Amino acid sequence: MPWLVVLLAMLVAGAAHAEGSERHRSAFVDSFRQLDGELWPAGNDYRTASGAPGHRYWQQRVDYDIDVRLDEQARSLSGTARIVYRNNSPDALGYLWLLLDQNVFKRDSVAELARPVSGAKLTERNIRRALRQEQGRGGFTIESVRDSSGRALAFTVVDSLMRVELPSAVTPGGGEFIFSVAWSLPLVETINIYDRSGYECFSVAEGGSCIFQAGQWFPRLAAYSDYEGWHNKAFLGVGEFALEFGDYRVTITVPADHLVSATGELSNASDVLTNEQRSRLAKARTSSKPVYIVTPQEAAAAERGRLNCDKAIERGRVDCEKNSEHGRGGEKSKTWLFVAKNVRDFAWASSRKFIWDAMGVRQDSSEQPLVMAMSFYPSVASSLWDGVSTQAIADTLHSFSELTFPYPYPVAQSVNGPVGAAAPNGVEYPMISFNGSRLTQGTDASKATTLLIDTVIHEVGHNYLPMIVNSDERQWAWMDEGLTTYLQFRTLQRLGLSSFDGQGQPRDVIAYMLSPKHAPIMTQPDALPNYGRGAYTKPGTALMILRDTVLGPELFDRAFREYAQRWRFKRPTPYDFFRTMEESSGVDLDWFWRGWFYSTQHVDIAIEAVTRRRAQEKNFYWLRFRNVGGVVMPILLDLTFDDGSTETVRIPAEIWRRSAREVTWQYVTAKTLSVAEIDPRQQTADSDSSNNRYSGSTDADMPQQELSQKH
Repeated sequence: MPWLVVLLAMLVAGAAHAEGSERHRSAFVDSFRQLDGELWPAGNDYRTASGAPGHRYWQQRVDYDIDVRLDEQARSLSGTARIVYRNNSPDALGYLWLLLDQNVFKRDSVAELARPVSGAKLTERNIRRALRQEQGRGGFTIESVRDSSGRALAFTVVDSLMRVELPSAVTPGGGEFIFSVAWSLPLVETINIYDRSGYECFSVAEGGSCIFQAGQWFPRLAAYSDYEGWHNKAFLGVGEFALEFGDYRVTITVPADHLVSATGELSNASDVLTNEQRSRLAKARTSSKPVYIVTPQEAAAAERGRLNCDKAIERGRVDCEKNSEHGRGGEKSKTWLFVAKNVRDFAWASSRKFIWDAMGVRQDSSEQPLVMAMSFYPSVASSLWDGVSTQAIADTLHSFSELTFPYPYPVAQSVNGPVGAAAPNGVEYPMISFNGSRLTQGTDASKATTLLIDTVIHEVGHNYLPMIVNSDERQWAWMDEGLTTYLQFRTLQRLGLSSFDGQGQPRDVIAYMLSPKHAPIMTQPDALPNYGRGAYTKPGTALMILRDTVLGPELFDRAFREYAQRWRFKRPTPYDFFRTMEESSGVDLDWFWRGWFYSTQHVDIAIEAVTRRRAQEKNFYWLRFRNVGGVVMPILLDLTFDDGSTETVRIPAEIWRRSAREVTWQYVTAKTLSVAEIDPRQQTADSDSSNNRYSGSTDADMPQQELSQKH
């Protein structure tokens, strides 16, 4: 054979061998390959390989002393903050990064310029938003940044962040730097632009006046951590906030007839509440039912006073503006003082429209034996909120505390207003949440009540995660939203309710896992094509499946509580969660995390064939299963025999360890099998039930064989 022909033959043979080897390699999928060393960072002195904080774990601390004033007529805030930054890291820090999240509403922000348009129609809301953005009235104006001696500090605003240059580096291991910031901020009207804070004004028929809700309303220190350094990823409107714990002292100056709800405890009640209101508040502490602190009649009187003053001003009586609690511009004002210990953020709401009810919630905790559950809502929401919201807070505290740890703060609040009204949904901050549910004309009252309870449970539940278990939603939304959604599902089960949108059962996640917008749970939140399903539904449902189907309630509940208590008032990563769940339960779950959290595969396990062989008067059934969807799962198998008896067998996920695509499993019985069915109770999110059942003669697939007993 000529040498060229030989060479070509060798090349062809080599290519064929390589192709065959590649086919052989691609046929084997190791779903049980360990994530340690591949996708998870190695354990260290800060975060151990067991998922617990290490002996050298550290985190920064930031304390705030803030004065803020609400200008009701201008719909804006102005404030000053004295900030104490404590550097507990091992690194010297030559500058500080602060978050200016409201800068997303500047016309030239990254969030605004990179905002895609969805849908084929130009909606009224889209038009209003575009026209509002043309005005250019959005974002922070930083008036000054000064050190403790009053000297100006250089600063640079980078989109939704601000870097402050320091005269000298903050020393590691506990060094402090004290500085002050002065700023102003126009609030957005949420009918035009959805935001986590803003204002809503009402018609005369609805009582007039406005509700103001303030979140992300002051420059806040960005987090600095052992695994990332400065968390200075720009805010794009979805991924929430990585923040540091600290103590807050906040004075809030508002019109004198306003009622204020805020993070923390009210420290000057005698200055801002009447004797009767203080008496009611004391009564509420020992009441098992919500008690009015500000009654509907008092809220209505405040609304009428504002309307009457407006009419008087229109007639030229400017003395109303100067002398009445309900005036504008030169109005009388009150200053409310709130103090909050060891929180990562601060939010508040203000309005003369608020009705206020409250009740005491007792818990078995020496740290915080009594928590005040409180709700603030206008008359337009009272038919739905009255008594319901505050009771839902109490139910949330009882359930979440049992599943994680006792609630450590003195108050938990739910406030109705513009935030979340369009969806409807809500937004969470330490000790306070903004929830938008209202009963509107044509709305089913029962469904609206379930929606309100569901929303309050979720948003108040966020006090536990991420307000105490301080995860970073800017990177991993599921650690905040998904874990809270799981606890929400569990709480609704305890109350005998279902989620308002029907979520929580394994079957409810199937459509998303089959959709083109399906993304791995570990996707950065701003990049999720379907944020609701990717950050909330899929991880929440995955944890329900992990509990009910994979680990069992006892192992899961103990491990989840271990995670929550380990990382209480600390900053965990996903790897800390994964490792704690495995270390505490004693079960290797890398296959579960890989399939559910890192892939876009789905669950679809089929019965391909059932064959029978006989030996020693026994039937040896061989059941061949195929993993069509890609996600390996335990096989929940119901067997029915021709005598009418049944048996349920749980085949562990490890059946797939040598082949994630097809396996054959043996079952031995003296009975004759008539039906075999996978997951008949829909416990695994199997997407196709049509291939889950096998019935009929099992001899047609392979002739039965009588095996010799000779050896």
